[in-house]
Amino acid sequence: MSANVARRRLEDAAMNQRVLIVEDEFLIALDMAETIEAMGLKVAGFASGRQHALTLAPFVDIALVDVNLSDGATGPEIGRELSERFGVTVIFMTANPEQLAGKAVPSLGVLSKPVMPDVVEECITYAVANRVGGVAAVPRELMRFSA
Repeated sequence: MSANVARRRLEDAAMNQRVLIVEDEFLIALDMAETIEAMGLKVAGFASGRQHALTLAPFVDIALVDVNLSDGATGPEIGRELSERFGVTVIFMTANPEQLAGKAVPSLGVLSKPVMPDVVEECITYAVANRVGGVAAVPRELMRFSA
């Protein structure tokens, strides 16, 4: 019976994860939000630049972060601050993954846009598992950064 209680606590912890979408293209952000909400998770907010992302940071667990935003190529710095200052699990999503090359940015990795909804779902599942001590396979499309 204690295994069932532990599993239920893990599932409850997973379902309470809040996701921030840092994306300046509104339709892309809405598409990601639809996928996340269909998983039963909560979208904590949308940000198109650094200031708004950091304002929302205390209220999120996971962030999907584009590199090029309305205030320039601020995504890497946003990802670093979200991770280091707020303990947010970061996944980058960008059409230009080479912009992250050589930058020591704490994150799970980067997805190359365009990203299909099932890939977003796999990556969010992986991020949730990392946060709550669960197990999930690394999505094939997620490019991991070397340590």
